[in-house]
Amino acid sequence: MRALIQRVSSASVAVDGNTVGEIGSGLLVLVCAMQGDDEGKADWLARKVTKLRIFPDDAGRMNRSLLDIGGSALIVSQFTLAADTKGNRPGFSSAAAPEDGRRLYERFSAVVGAEGIQVANGIFGADMKVALVNDGPVTIWLDTEG
Repeated sequence: MRALIQRVSSASVAVDGNTVGEIGSGLLVLVCAMQGDDEGKADWLARKVTKLRIFPDDAGRMNRSLLDIGGSALIVSQFTLAADTKGNRPGFSSAAAPEDGRRLYERFSAVVGAEGIQVANGIFGADMKVALVNDGPVTIWLDTEG
């Protein structure tokens, strides 16, 4: 699985002009299931996201996790993280099939919530508009294969 995480002051996602998820301080997590991914990878990635120490401590050093700060997570499915960009037109054949992608996206979100994080979500497969205030900016790529 792949995730692009952004430390945010706030973030929201809208579908058809209606806000379906929003958070204050925390992480915007764009997540993609890849072919061959399973629940174990979803669980590992979810726990990694909740424990990654990218929030500042009292000295201003990145030393606190989402759990430590009591932050929230806005989790949005984004199959385009699977893009193969060798040519000029991206290919997405390495992304998981939609039914697998949905199942693993939902599993990822559930595990983040089970870790004690307040979770908001986009809508799987929908055309979404995401707004955010990137704090830092801090943007980190995570991949269960690397």
